[in-house]
Amino acid sequence: MRFLHISDLHLGKMLHGVSLLENGDQPYWVLQFLALAEEVRPQAVVISGDVYDRSSPSGEAVSLLSQLVEGLAQRNIAVLMVAGNHDSGQRLSFAREMLAREQIHIAGTVEREMARVTLTDEYGPVTFWLMPYVFPAAVAQVLHDDAIRDYDGAVRRLLAEQQMDAAARNVIVAHQNVTAFGAEAPRGGSESAVGGVGQVEYTAFDGFDYAALGHIHGAYSVGRDAVRYAGSPMCYHFNETRQARKGPVLVELGRKGEVSITTLEIQPLHPMRELRGPFETLREQELAHTRRGEYLRLVLTDRPLTPEAVAFFQSLAESRGSVLMEQTSEYRAYADLLPEAAPDAVGDQPLEALFSDFFASRTGSDPDPEELALLHFAGELLRNTPADPKQRSAADPKTTEALLRHLMPGEVKA
Repeated sequence: MRFLHISDLHLGKMLHGVSLLENGDQPYWVLQFLALAEEVRPQAVVISGDVYDRSSPSGEAVSLLSQLVEGLAQRNIAVLMVAGNHDSGQRLSFAREMLAREQIHIAGTVEREMARVTLTDEYGPVTFWLMPYVFPAAVAQVLHDDAIRDYDGAVRRLLAEQQMDAAARNVIVAHQNVTAFGAEAPRGGSESAVGGVGQVEYTAFDGFDYAALGHIHGAYSVGRDAVRYAGSPMCYHFNETRQARKGPVLVELGRKGEVSITTLEIQPLHPMRELRGPFETLREQELAHTRRGEYLRLVLTDRPLTPEAVAFFQSLAESRGSVLMEQTSEYRAYADLLPEAAPDAVGDQPLEALFSDFFASRTGSDPDPEELALLHFAGELLRNTPADPKQRSAADPKTTEALLRHLMPGEVKA
């Protein structure tokens, strides 16, 4: 049994004001994927949720999904799809009974009896179980059990309700935040409100030969190799350029317990790249290469972000058909003037000590006693001021007077 596992298409997504649909990125990927499916000839394509980027997708996004599933149906490839947290399950599963007759199977909402599809190969049947994004409240409602409160428990209870033959081959298609021993893998910047939310331990899927997961945009396995995220089809954030290569996962099931997994890469229409470093270094590097049609992020490390610096890289990008999507600076004006010390050591030093080191590094001599006394007063004032604003307003006059009396006795009158 050969099938392709993809997820988190987010059709209709905007990236820094650029529509990945209107700018051609997502239509290009769909065409490349259909060509890949033509070459690989899988029996099915599994789509593990977040088909759309929002619950009310645009007409263009709906048309692109239609192009994808119709193209697979024309190639006699079954489609097995679940709704993710970005999708409207009811909208996604519109006319699902009619579509099922064309081998397009969609599970949009949680039901007591999960949707399942059985396909057959030379070794017998393989049952695909379709689990849309699970909220504990939804499972509690369909199972009439108010004791279901957490995601892990909800998934396990729902699976326990199914009449599954554990001796046969089974595949689960799910869209959840799956962890191994409570630990989450690093995520991409486009995955908002995921960290720590809705954790499901990977052992919940122990009864399945393969768990086709969606929700996390990185491609990696969780707990065991056959519990796997396909990842998003392309980078949806510049942080995701640091992830492993992106592409559909080709899964091949042999006899019970035999699973082969291969990632098949699809190059994006507009590769994303981060330019990070000193201005002159980046300037020379960018003038030397001839890459075109990229989405770029600029991070200067040696100077503030100036209109002139941005204009140079903006003009260069436009001349090459690229888009400078984001620009920022990590430069801190006086960071290089502090004494060489570990960050923790600097943080533990009092204000007056830090200033003395800074003063000596700039002048070659120590501050005079009057300057040090004034600095010590400022440091004591800071250290003795309550963090709570309400307490601070009441304490400030008393604290200031007490410190002045202590530091300059005889100079402060009642």
